[in-house]
Amino acid sequence: MQLNKRLAAALETLKQLQDDRVVAIHTDQIKSVKHRQLLLKYGFIREASRGWYIASNPNEKVGETTSWFSAFWDFIPVYLDRKYGENWCLSADQSLFLHAQNFGIPPQLLVRSPQANNKPTPMLHGTSVFNLKMEIPPKALTVQINGIRMYSLSAALIYASPGIFATHALEVRTILSMVPDASELLHTLLEKGHSTIAGRLAGAFRKVGKHLIADDIIAAFKHEDFDIREADPFASDAEVKLAIPSLSPLGVRLQLMWQEMRETVLKYFPVPSGKVTDIDTYLEHIDEVFVLDAYHSLSIERYLVSPELIKRVSSGTWDTDKNDYDQRERDAMAARGYFQAYKRVKKSIRHILEGTNAGSQVAKDHGEWYRELFDPSVAAGLLRPADLAGYRNHRVFIGNSRHVPVQPEEMRNAMPVLFELLAAEPESAVRAVLGHFFFVYIHPYMDGNGRIARFLMNAMLASGGYPWTIVPVEQRDAYMEALEHASVEQNIESFARFLADLVMNK
Repeated sequence: MQLNKRLAAALETLKQLQDDRVVAIHTDQIKSVKHRQLLLKYGFIREASRGWYIASNPNEKVGETTSWFSAFWDFIPVYLDRKYGENWCLSADQSLFLHAQNFGIPPQLLVRSPQANNKPTPMLHGTSVFNLKMEIPPKALTVQINGIRMYSLSAALIYASPGIFATHALEVRTILSMVPDASELLHTLLEKGHSTIAGRLAGAFRKVGKHLIADDIIAAFKHEDFDIREADPFASDAEVKLAIPSLSPLGVRLQLMWQEMRETVLKYFPVPSGKVTDIDTYLEHIDEVFVLDAYHSLSIERYLVSPELIKRVSSGTWDTDKNDYDQRERDAMAARGYFQAYKRVKKSIRHILEGTNAGSQVAKDHGEWYRELFDPSVAAGLLRPADLAGYRNHRVFIGNSRHVPVQPEEMRNAMPVLFELLAAEPESAVRAVLGHFFFVYIHPYMDGNGRIARFLMNAMLASGGYPWTIVPVEQRDAYMEALEHASVEQNIESFARFLADLVMNK
């Protein structure tokens, strides 16, 4: 009883910090050593660095990274402000990543400060902050976003390391595509006499089709009698052109990722069977595999379902009014919702097989798939109808993933781009693989993204005459690892091979 009282008091202290939106908890914010020890012992907080803690889920298994990765970008600015005051800034390379909407958790975050010691500070799960003893750029070349002090977009381009153009071409090209003109760049380049950097940037802009900016940089330096030599800093010879106008960094990033990844998909995927002529037979096959598909798809999401449960909820014997146990049963509601969504997906596939553009049809219908997926939770009173009104309004994190889905406002800019890419893509295999991957990469909903992505994948497979394909729960680890590689490293090869193997072994 005495222990319960002490733990309750410790939890009250933690609750007050959380109510005040404190993510990075310093030792002096939990003044009672006993409270801190109890919270640590029972898993309510974890030590992120010496003297620093984050709130955590006591049910997390050993090695689970979700609490730390979800807190990372909120923790870092608080930690660094306490350590260096305002006298710190992310490196130019890391600043460029964030401007390009790459919020993946870096294994080592490079931070500049004149007060630093050129040593790493270890953090949770193998991450660290490397403290570079270097001056920070003047305020005119920096910005502060969500508390994170970083180089401005133009300054990040100028001061990024030369090698990053080859090793992280996607991020660099995303930023280059967002620059409207050379004015802001030229102010710094000319003032500092950066002729070598100017030549590199001119070559980079020309590679993304921004010839006017490249010409402007060259002309400005020649006018001031600098010896400037344009150089292509990228490893690839291909010129990048964006087909879909976008003012969103993420919209640009998605287009560039699509261009880079599609050839890899085509390399591994079998040639499509072609247009389905017997639509009814194709849809009958979908019905035949429903129970198996539902079992595997729901099990991948950690629902505890059985084929018998799925048959029961899809046969009409599941009743939220008469069966109070089922009404409260999370797994039964998930199975029923999957059945309802499955039926709606079949209607979408019929339209696609009858000749409707696959990307346009899914753009129109995917919201209805989502509403059907969670309709049983509304019927049970666990969700409000308004909760299913559209895309998420809050941040979301993926368990044990270094990939951090973007903020809701950026996500809303990205979804139309995704569906335009799907509608314009001529190859059904590319639509299937990249449609699935991009959907979970953006993560537009608070829940259900994996199930919707697999529905989307199969709708796109149908458009090429491929059979309905099930991702087996027995291969969950390989499936998740392949998605992680694609999300964090922008390497789609393992995911393309994984799905291609499933399709070829049907």
